[in-house]
Amino acid sequence: MELARRTVDAHTDAGPGEDGIHTMGAAVMAADYRMFAGVNLYHFTGGPCAELVALGAARAQGARQMRCIVAVGNHGRGVIGPCGRDRQVFVDYYPTMRVIVPTPAGPRSVLAADLMPLTQRWTPEGMNGLDPSLYQDPETAGPPIIRFNPRYLEAVRSGAKTRTTRFRDPVRLGPARLVFESDPEVVLPAEVTHIRRCLVSELTDQDARAEGLRTATELREVLKGHYPDLAGADEVDVITFQVDDRTGVA
Repeated sequence: MELARRTVDAHTDAGPGEDGIHTMGAAVMAADYRMFAGVNLYHFTGGPCAELVALGAARAQGARQMRCIVAVGNHGRGVIGPCGRDRQVFVDYYPTMRVIVPTPAGPRSVLAADLMPLTQRWTPEGMNGLDPSLYQDPETAGPPIIRFNPRYLEAVRSGAKTRTTRFRDPVRLGPARLVFESDPEVVLPAEVTHIRRCLVSELTDQDARAEGLRTATELREVLKGHYPDLAGADEVDVITFQVDDRTGVA
């Protein structure tokens, strides 16, 4: 919400109470927690809303799966709900993305699919019938999800990578779904067998080798790439998992 607000405040072309070309800002968070912003481009022929501009920017920079999206009006107007066209686009491309919308009780997030009840999805191949599974929150309908960058897919599949180190991203023991932000998305069933909490400075070479790396120093450098603000005194969770190699669906 703050990124969307900053973006539209910095780039709007209209004063308070005035009409303009750029009056809405939007921000989308990808599965890997990167965020991308955009502003609308109003035009009488149907210029793109800020949400669609932000989604295009995310795609252009390699993001494939989205966690959530929000639009904010200029001059302190706050969160604005998506129009009907945007809702249909969300359902067609990202039905499990969460959308932040205004309510009398303040902003809340809902599944994109829930904004278009009983809708039919469009695909480049045509219209599809109603798929009831779209209306189940994937975070709760099934084993917990652990998300990975797609570059780790082959290492996880081959067994070269059996651990993942997480910062402020809770995981629990038991069945899990390993989701890779690829195109198309890949999901591997797995079992989380051990969770160890430690300081970043306490990570070992053994932890690094279990992640397909060589040394703890290399592991810490990789983690900094994922979590730029991570410090040696921060606590992380070292997650050990085992992939069920009998299945693996895209």
